[in-house]
Amino acid sequence: MRILFTTFAARSHMYAQVPLAWALRSAGHDVRIAGQPDLADDITRTGLTAVPLGQPLDQAADAATIDDRALEPETAADPHAVDMTTWTEILDIAETSPDRLTPDYTQGVFAAYAPLIFRYFSWEMTDDLVDYARWWQPDLIIWDTLTYAGPIAALASGAAHARLLFGLDLVGGMRRHHLAGLRNRPEVLRDDPMSEWLGWALADHGLSFTEEVVTGQWTIDPVPDSLALPTDGLRVPVRYVPYNGPSVLPEWLLEPPKRPRVCVTFGVSNQEVFGRDRSSVGDIIRTVATLDIEVVAALHPAQVAKLGGDVPDNVRVVNFVPLDALLPTCAAVISHGGAGTSQTALAHGVPQIFLPCMIWDSERKAQRMEEYGAALRVADVDDVSAAELRALLVRILEDPSFAERAARLRDEVIATPAPGDIVPVLERLTALHRRPSPLAVR
Repeated sequence: MRILFTTFAARSHMYAQVPLAWALRSAGHDVRIAGQPDLADDITRTGLTAVPLGQPLDQAADAATIDDRALEPETAADPHAVDMTTWTEILDIAETSPDRLTPDYTQGVFAAYAPLIFRYFSWEMTDDLVDYARWWQPDLIIWDTLTYAGPIAALASGAAHARLLFGLDLVGGMRRHHLAGLRNRPEVLRDDPMSEWLGWALADHGLSFTEEVVTGQWTIDPVPDSLALPTDGLRVPVRYVPYNGPSVLPEWLLEPPKRPRVCVTFGVSNQEVFGRDRSSVGDIIRTVATLDIEVVAALHPAQVAKLGGDVPDNVRVVNFVPLDALLPTCAAVISHGGAGTSQTALAHGVPQIFLPCMIWDSERKAQRMEEYGAALRVADVDDVSAAELRALLVRILEDPSFAERAARLRDEVIATPAPGDIVPVLERLTALHRRPSPLAVR
């Protein structure tokens, strides 16, 4: 088969696709990954074929522009100005409380996310992806859950298509509530921002909206059943296999730690997208270093620069270390809850402390893992005290129940079919859903 993966230009999102892409390639299929040009080098470093489309998606520059506007005096003085944190609290796509999930609320979420978030990530490459898919004629398109150019190109080319999640299925969960709410409303009040937005996009290519464009013909989900959100539609579970990119194992990691080892990392998302962290990384490191532990701080170069020379003796600062090799040696990991870090910790049964950021599912994931008993989270990430963080880490290290619950999740991950195991499933589903395209150029 010809299989086209597609994602917007975020390295962490592409990394989430690599294990399945290689499983399909190893099974003899022709596999390519399409994204904006600024992702092409990262794709080729995985050994897979890149298809650069559209214009570069420079998220860091866009975020800096937003920050600059926020700092302007006239903006700062505006009592009606709403920052991103407040906006996501008002309309949170990760909301799960039945009391809040009214039809008006779910409509508001999609009215905000469709034109502001989903459109931003892949709109400018949609036409190019449609043209490429009509020319190459893939049998299957596997798309990142935020990259709606994927299902549009699938409908245009006749390809079967599936979402590949990188975390909790927030779109599927919110969509389930929204459609249920619409069914109980008079037809005149059944506004659906997603079908309107996607309907316009599809009409540009001579196509009509179908619900499968929102959540795929099926969904490939790497989240363990115990943590996954309830959704509608066909779900294909897959084991999360960590991929950290090209790496060399450092010599110090070959020796077992002499004291409990704690990893502190805040991934690449905050720095590469927002260029900042919500909490002081230096304060966090100095706080946890007061315990009799070994701290490995895996930080972005910008975070390292802010530390200066003020680093405690029991702290090892590294710009990069493959988490798949580091975390099995750790007693705990402290992070913002990014997909790569949290999923890798899950795969290795490592208890977690979350300082959730505003990115996607980090807050909801922290809540679900805390309820499960495998993690703890700070009360307010914008106002973290040294005493609170230290107390959380002491609990994680001294209470064996956290390690036991994390190990139970690890066992659940291991019991889930590996990427290679679901290849026959994807082949069968593709055969069921693939259809000839009357608009193919070949």
